[in-house]
Amino acid sequence: MSSILKVIEKLKLNVLNIDDVPESFSSDVYKLTLASGANVFVKIPYNKDKLFREYQMLETLKGIIPVPEVLDIWYGDESSTGALLLSAIQGKPCTGDVDEKLSYQIGVYLAMLHEVKTPGYGYHVTDGFKLLEPNDWRLHIRSIFEQWKEPCKEILDSTLYERCILHFDEVFSALPDPDGPCIVHMDFRPGNILVNGNEVAGIIDFESARGGSSEIDFTKVNRYIWEVNPRTKMPFIEGYQSVRPMLALERVLPLYDIYDAFSAVVWCKNRGIEKNLTFLQENIDILRACSKSSINS
Repeated sequence: MSSILKVIEKLKLNVLNIDDVPESFSSDVYKLTLASGANVFVKIPYNKDKLFREYQMLETLKGIIPVPEVLDIWYGDESSTGALLLSAIQGKPCTGDVDEKLSYQIGVYLAMLHEVKTPGYGYHVTDGFKLLEPNDWRLHIRSIFEQWKEPCKEILDSTLYERCILHFDEVFSALPDPDGPCIVHMDFRPGNILVNGNEVAGIIDFESARGGSSEIDFTKVNRYIWEVNPRTKMPFIEGYQSVRPMLALERVLPLYDIYDAFSAVVWCKNRGIEKNLTFLQENIDILRACSKSSINS
C-alpha cells in the first residue's frame, strides 16, 4: 500500500477511494476513485523496462485500437519503478463465454494490432527502440528457450523434460517464414480483452509488448478461446483475414504451446512455486500433452 500512496503523492491526485485489482499478475494495479467522481487506474510495473514499454505502446496505439489513455506518468526514483496513470475503459475482462460474433471482433482487433509495423524485432527502452542482436525473431525465440532449459530442468521430471526438448526441436524445424516485424502483445488472452456487453471495449496490459512476429499472439487465443469453444475459431480467423492474411497456424501453434508453457514454468519458479502451484500444474499438463502428441506422431 505504501507504493500506491507514494504514487498518489507524486502525481498530486485527490483520491476518495483505492481498490486493489487482483487479476494483475506482473504489475501492481489499483483502481482509484478521484474526488471528481471519475475512476482511473494506476499501474506500478515490476520494473522500469515494463514502464517504458507500456507507455510507448499505448502512445503508439492511440487512435488505432481501443486502449487506455495515458493521463500521466511518474518516472520513479532510486527505490521505485514509477507508475502510469491510465483512463478507465467501460468494460470488464472477457473471461465469460465467447460467442462467434465476439470472436470475430477479437480477430479484427488482433489483426489491426499486427498491422502496426515496428523498426525491427525488438522493444522500447528509455532512449528509443532497441533491436534484437541479430535482428532475427526465430534466433531470439530459440535463444530464450535455451535460457529457460536449466530452470525448467530443476522443476520438471527428467522424462518429461527430455521429451519437451525433443518436441521443441521438431516443431521449430517445421516453422514457416516469420511474419513481421510488427507489434505483438505477448499476453493476448481473454483477461486482457475488455468487453461491454458483447462488444470489444478495449485491449489492456502492454507491458510485455514489442516488435515481433505475429505468430506468438495466437497461443492463448487457441488455448482459452478456441479450445473452450471450437465454434469460435472460424469466425476469429474470418475477422482477422478481413484486415490481413492469416499465417499457417497448424505449423506455429505447436511451437508456441511449448514455448509459452516453458515460460510459465520459469515464471512460477521466479515468483514462487507454492503461491503459483495451480498455474504451474496447468502448464506442466500442457507440456505433457505437447510432448505426448510429438511421440504419437
